[in-house]
Amino acid sequence: MRQPWVPIGSTAVAAVVFGGLVLPSAWTSLPVLAVLAMFVAFVATESVKLDLEVRRQTFTVTPIELVVVIGLVEIGGLWTAVARGAAVVVVLVRQRYVPAKTVFNVALAVLEVTAAVAVLQLFPESDLGSPVTWAALAVAITAADVVSAVCVAAIITLTDGRLGRRFWIDALVPQFVIGPLSVAAGVATVLLTRSHAWAWLLILPVLVYEFARRVEHVGSDEDGTRRIVDAVRELLNADRVALWLPPYLDEGPRLVVASDDGRGWYDGPGDPDDLIRRRATDGWADGPVLVSLARATEAEAAALARRGAEDLLAAPVATAAGEPGYLEICDRRSDVVSFADGDRAALDSMLTHVNAAIRQQQLLTQIKYDADHDRLTGLPNRQRLAVEIDALLAADPVAGRAGLILAALDNYTEVTDTLGHAASDELLLVTAGLLREHAPPQALVARMEGEQFAVLLPGLSLAATERAARRLREATSTRARVAGLDLEVTLSIGVAAAPVHGTDAGTLMQRADVALLAGSGSSGVASYHPVLDQQSLRRLQLGTELEQAMAEGQISVVFQPIIDARTSDIVSVETLVRWAHPRYGAIAPDDFIHLAEQIGRIGLLTDHVLDLALARCRKWLDQDIALSVSVNLSARCLTEPDLVDRVRRALRRHGVPGELLTLELTEGSVVDDSVRSSTVLADLHALGLRLSMDDFGTGYSSLSQLRQLPIDEVKIDKSFVLGMSTSQGESFIARSIIELAHNLGLRVVAEGVEDELTRNLLAEMGCDKLQGFLVSRPLPDERLESWLLARTGVRSAAPGAPHRRLFVRT
Repeated sequence: MRQPWVPIGSTAVAAVVFGGLVLPSAWTSLPVLAVLAMFVAFVATESVKLDLEVRRQTFTVTPIELVVVIGLVEIGGLWTAVARGAAVVVVLVRQRYVPAKTVFNVALAVLEVTAAVAVLQLFPESDLGSPVTWAALAVAITAADVVSAVCVAAIITLTDGRLGRRFWIDALVPQFVIGPLSVAAGVATVLLTRSHAWAWLLILPVLVYEFARRVEHVGSDEDGTRRIVDAVRELLNADRVALWLPPYLDEGPRLVVASDDGRGWYDGPGDPDDLIRRRATDGWADGPVLVSLARATEAEAAALARRGAEDLLAAPVATAAGEPGYLEICDRRSDVVSFADGDRAALDSMLTHVNAAIRQQQLLTQIKYDADHDRLTGLPNRQRLAVEIDALLAADPVAGRAGLILAALDNYTEVTDTLGHAASDELLLVTAGLLREHAPPQALVARMEGEQFAVLLPGLSLAATERAARRLREATSTRARVAGLDLEVTLSIGVAAAPVHGTDAGTLMQRADVALLAGSGSSGVASYHPVLDQQSLRRLQLGTELEQAMAEGQISVVFQPIIDARTSDIVSVETLVRWAHPRYGAIAPDDFIHLAEQIGRIGLLTDHVLDLALARCRKWLDQDIALSVSVNLSARCLTEPDLVDRVRRALRRHGVPGELLTLELTEGSVVDDSVRSSTVLADLHALGLRLSMDDFGTGYSSLSQLRQLPIDEVKIDKSFVLGMSTSQGESFIARSIIELAHNLGLRVVAEGVEDELTRNLLAEMGCDKLQGFLVSRPLPDERLESWLLARTGVRSAAPGAPHRRLFVRT
């Protein structure tokens, strides 16, 4: 190596000579505080080197030019040269540079400022706000950088030999970028601080704010997540960034990757067992994890190899799912610079904004999820179902097919009224689980309002939807443990299908709802038909007219006598309700009774029938005749808390003793757990009236269950009685029921007796009472009176009984 003092001395002499010629002309009075501030700024910037990364090219620069621009504008060229020269001395002495290098760098710093001042003197003097001044400063700073590069090149050539092309690229190319940028930043800083003295405090956070602004104003969709990943990648100049998020609400896990090659996935970040991911997310790491191939263990090297990376930053991401997300940054795009502790600290700062952005995303997702999902069951709601139906049909307007099943819980109202909303909510959750379990895999199960659910079946025809509905109803018909009781789960189902029943969600759901009304009153499953629209309109009108019909006498009762099988005494009359509508004519009892149950008017209807029955009984008592009346009681009435009080008041109002009233209960209502666990049957029995189980043999009860209840009699369903004269099997069933009931101390009534042979068979079996067309059809009040006069006689009161009795004359 040649002796360096000759070129160094030459540089120092040049600095003194040219500085002496140029700088005094830039003399200003000594601004002591400003010079000290510039000195401190030069000390700070001389100590800092920045790696400017442009894609895969890295250039090393310092922010000195920015301070030079501010110095030239604020304190002039002379004091800028002094402040910078003094700062170089301090920095290099502290860094223990050899004297030769210290002298050269101080001289070079003075020459740079001198060159800039010389160029500025070639331009006319103007205000700092003028573009001419900006251009002059840009040319001056660029000239200073060129002078610096030439001096450095000269001394290297003299001491070490010829320089290569790479030196000139690294030395000059960045300066043509950094020079104008430094001028822009310097001028902006001076103008801003001249207007507001403390505005310089706002300049430093600009870059951090820009990143925060980019990542925190994102949407809840995939594009919003990608914007977060792109912002991290850009700020850290990374080759590849991946963000893994755990499942949240109805979204599955997501892996979002940003890279030059456009890959949406690579091996590593999506693997929960990956070494680096576990280290970053297990809570033990202090901040982000930095793994470099140069210092990696064998296991770390393998984890980097699966990614095709040499350097990696990894960190956990806070999410609302409970499980942390995972963020990793692979390799700098620079061919010189790799990740270091500074990048680890930068990522740690960015994580605050990334976490805030992810939380904002998930908050938006939660809001959207709540808007179209049922809060109790987590199922899509009516709004979401409508969107799904329309999207499904819009995808193929010509050939698109879909089936819609609308299902309603049959005993929801009774459970709510008897056990409360907590129990009915539990029943809804059980039903939702059953539907999820048994619906086809491609189906969408939704919760409508109240007790209703829907099942959307893509691609199914009407016939296929009907088969699926029947299978679904059968599969979900079970007993479930709710509120400590075994309750029966049964569904009524309405079916509609596109395109035969409609090509949009609104029409399809409306017609499935119409079919559901029909299904509730029939076999449990019904499909839409246009005729049902009129029936639904009719049902709606009947529901609104029910109370008025009772008040106007349209709803009346008929009576069917029941006789003693041995003596032919008339022991009771069953009260049956009828509705003679002025427009629709005779309405079938099953239609309007079920309607009254659905709209919550069954209690009023029962009270109306009970009043008419007891009024008839009172008339007979006034004639000194003891003839009891029986009234059918709906299962829903047993769940009404004031039922016992209403029956007691009715008996008192009409002056009828309790033993002349029989309440007939359905088999299903008697054996229901909610009824058996309550005291309603015992409280009714305590009024002195009798309880009878109607249509026995058609349900799921057994006589052993009856032993635990205050039941006085059972009525053999007429389906067994009608076939007794021709079927030994039916006779055997009837005989078995009679014998077992007598063993339990219960009386037996046979319904549907229509011929003498059946009457004789029942009498031989020991049946207690008979009812049917053989005795009499159901008769309105005036015809019943005529029948009694024509067919009955009067017996004297039995010993100890206060009233006479009627018997059928043979």
